[in-house]
Amino acid sequence: MRLSSPVVIGRDTELDVIDARLSAARASSGRAVFLVGEAGIGKTRLTEQCAHAATAAGMELLRGRSSSTGPVVPFRPLAEAVLSLARTGRLPDNAELAPYRPTLARLVPEWRDPAVRDRVASVVELAEAVLRLLTAVAGQRGSVLILEDLHDADAETHAVVEYLIDNLAELPVLLMATMRSGRSPATDLAWAAAARRCATVIELGPLSAREVHQFAAACLDADDLPDELIDRLVRDSEGNPFVAEELLNGMISASALVQRDGRWRFTASPAIAVPHTVTHSVTRRMNGLDPEARTLLHTAAVLGRRFPVAAVRAATGIEERALLGHLRAGVDAEIIIPDRSTPDWYSFRHALTADAILTALTPTEQSALAQRAADALEPEHAGLPGHWCQLAAGLRQMAGDHRRAALLFAEAGRRALADGATSSAVTLLERSYLLMSDQPDPDARAGILESLLYALAEVGQAERAFALVDQATWINASTLGVEQHVLLRTRLAWVAVVTGRWSDGAAQVRIARAILGSDPPAARAAQVDVVEAHLIFGNGDGGDRTALAERLAQQALAVAERAPLAETACQALQLLAMIARSRSFDEAEGYLTRMLAISEEHGLPLWRISALFRLGVNQSMRTSEQTLLDQVKRAAELSGAILLGYSIEVVYAMHAVMQGDYRRGDEIAARCAAATARLRNVDDQQFALVTAAASAAHRGQRRLMEQRLDDFRAAGGGESSQIPLAFGFCEAVCALLEEDRAGAIAALDLARAWEDQHPNTYYMTGRSGLRPLLDALGGTADSADLEAVAATSAATLRWNRQFLHLAKAVAFGRTGDVDLAAAEITLALEAAAPYPMAHHLGLRLVAEAALADGWGDPVAWLRAAEEYFHNAEVLVIAGACRGMLRQAGAPRGQRRSGHDRIPARLRDLGVTVREYEVLLLLINGHDNQDLALRMHISPRTVEKHVASLLLKTGYANRKALRDGVRGLSSQDRPAGPRQ
Repeated sequence: MRLSSPVVIGRDTELDVIDARLSAARASSGRAVFLVGEAGIGKTRLTEQCAHAATAAGMELLRGRSSSTGPVVPFRPLAEAVLSLARTGRLPDNAELAPYRPTLARLVPEWRDPAVRDRVASVVELAEAVLRLLTAVAGQRGSVLILEDLHDADAETHAVVEYLIDNLAELPVLLMATMRSGRSPATDLAWAAAARRCATVIELGPLSAREVHQFAAACLDADDLPDELIDRLVRDSEGNPFVAEELLNGMISASALVQRDGRWRFTASPAIAVPHTVTHSVTRRMNGLDPEARTLLHTAAVLGRRFPVAAVRAATGIEERALLGHLRAGVDAEIIIPDRSTPDWYSFRHALTADAILTALTPTEQSALAQRAADALEPEHAGLPGHWCQLAAGLRQMAGDHRRAALLFAEAGRRALADGATSSAVTLLERSYLLMSDQPDPDARAGILESLLYALAEVGQAERAFALVDQATWINASTLGVEQHVLLRTRLAWVAVVTGRWSDGAAQVRIARAILGSDPPAARAAQVDVVEAHLIFGNGDGGDRTALAERLAQQALAVAERAPLAETACQALQLLAMIARSRSFDEAEGYLTRMLAISEEHGLPLWRISALFRLGVNQSMRTSEQTLLDQVKRAAELSGAILLGYSIEVVYAMHAVMQGDYRRGDEIAARCAAATARLRNVDDQQFALVTAAASAAHRGQRRLMEQRLDDFRAAGGGESSQIPLAFGFCEAVCALLEEDRAGAIAALDLARAWEDQHPNTYYMTGRSGLRPLLDALGGTADSADLEAVAATSAATLRWNRQFLHLAKAVAFGRTGDVDLAAAEITLALEAAAPYPMAHHLGLRLVAEAALADGWGDPVAWLRAAEEYFHNAEVLVIAGACRGMLRQAGAPRGQRRSGHDRIPARLRDLGVTVREYEVLLLLINGHDNQDLALRMHISPRTVEKHVASLLLKTGYANRKALRDGVRGLSSQDRPAGPRQ
């Protein structure tokens, strides 16, 4: 049983137009509607909907179709339409139609009178007769004439149709005709009629990816469909419903798509053949072309879905003028279309069209065409630059020359890798590696595998990389030279570095060193040294191991710069920059700048992006600016560097949390945690999980924080370098929001103890910011202690600076240096500007000391902090702020219902809930009397509220007040955290 969609998908606009034209026809406002589109796009389906709607409304229906097969029959679609009435006895028999019966007899055999000599009526007479017939059968309900495939009709039929179009305006008749897109007499007729405003042309485009999904779901009567099924349908059908339907039926017939346990699933069946109906459609159109044009298209199909004109010309030897004529014929036959993205390129109209053409050729013919094309291309384009390399590789593969094809695909893959297109590089190199598998050349195969491992590392496919090496039984000392063997093991160890698989990487390094022996060449030793240095630092316990990692990196860098080995130098500089951050961000950025220069000089785009990424991270940590990170993110997306993309994303998530955008932080962290877990990128996965915990902690949501920290520890976070963040950035902050200062200090102590044993590069753990502030508040840190902290590298980060300036303010205030304390407060507030939660937490903490020591503006600070935490629903600390305000004898802001709906700008001016209600009505143009009635107060009270609003806002009159605040509405929220 064939599957078909029971509903029309993606044509709502077109159906609305058809319904409107049917209604207009019933009201004696006739018109023509032309449906234009490629084969299979859904023209017939829409005519079926039109016919069904017309019949349901009681309208008379006439249908006819043109044909491209068999002898040409004049007026065929019109004759079919009229005969559809005759067959069912619906031909009218009235006096008004009698004069036209002889003319209509040309279309209706039973109306012919043998006693009367045939008279050849003019086309105009026949057209008028058809028009009278349509009017006669319409009656009170109207009639519909549907003519399909008008592009295959004869010129006389077109002339009748043109006459009908121009004379339908006041008749109860709808004419609907379908035709193929592309230049033809039929489309010329349609567009000319549209220009005269007596017809509507509907161009049917392809279904969108979402609509293809809906179409498949309707065909299969299921919503939960495999992603790979939808991807295939979208790719191969290109939104053509007929092709999508044929593909579905082909998959089911071949048992590649089966229904099990109520769900559709793909099986391990072989690839699906091109549906017969698609092949037949393409073959029929090909047969209408001359032999040389068919040869051209056969050659083009061998070249692929897209093909350059120059390649076809070189492979066929067809003279240029004739070639262009054949291309035009292919376009008119709807087989090929000009490629809009690339001049002088064409593409087959559908992904399956080229396959359908190839099925008409024997394997021998395909191979011969491919061989001829490759032999013509390679001399024509010396060195096969750009796309020519990949094109030649595909031709060599089709010709059966697997070794040459493998080497060309490898070259194309390495070029893609050099250009930063890592996903494309993986595809090309995997294809090359597979083709080389049966070739007796282990060194060439090893070189291809080494490049593939590097590409797999960049896209995060560590499992695939390790599996390839495990399956490669030919990787051994007897088949490979030392250099190739070491390169493979070193490259696999680097895959482990990139994905945080420290023990796997260490095992590969041990193998590489064993192969190298006791006196290795300096260049090969440097390549192993730098990878081992990364492994030591990434999985180290600090102290001596960090020093060892730095020595190995410096040693590798010295050799790499002499050799030169640009990639090894970049690897060394990247690690040295990470280690140097603990001493000085300026020193770290010096290494990164050298790394950037080397990558640009030697054309290493991925290393360039990596250097810019680390510079961008430093910029965001020091200043909170993310402009450089944004640029790097776009570059990573273009290059397909998936792992780097997630590394940037988790930084975005952390900064979203710091800046109070918790919803965005949660969304990014969840997405990255899931993706990096699949990629086994452990370091970024753990960072995403601890970031999610921080999002809960910074909102005072302890239970959620603890659940997320459990997830972090389950992913190995309890043994990772991010554990100080769990203590100092999560648990300590959450404790402070709960007014548990002792708990915060305990958590910060745990973070410090871990860092003392395991130096790391995460500097927002409280050691250089929050902890000095708490020490200053507790009286255990003076100005000298704080200056010592300020001299550290971590103290230059903006997040830490805000707390450190507050700590200095507390210390100065305690000794009576009020001016110095005020200066430090100013610096603190400036540093805290991007971080609303930290800003108000800091104000709450220092307000206590300021009240006790008599300096600063603690009442204003407490009011601002209370406002923020109340709106953020962090109630414990908000209540503490109110309690301190009471102790200070300061009035508190009202908390009546609706207060949180007042925009922050107005609330800061002291506007009350009642005044805000008056303001909203005033903005909408209500006068005092109307306001009084609506609010159940007196006009005098309204006037008092208006006067108060004018006084508080500073506007001169009502109009100025309305104009000044018109953009504000009851939907505006006060400034606060984005939940």
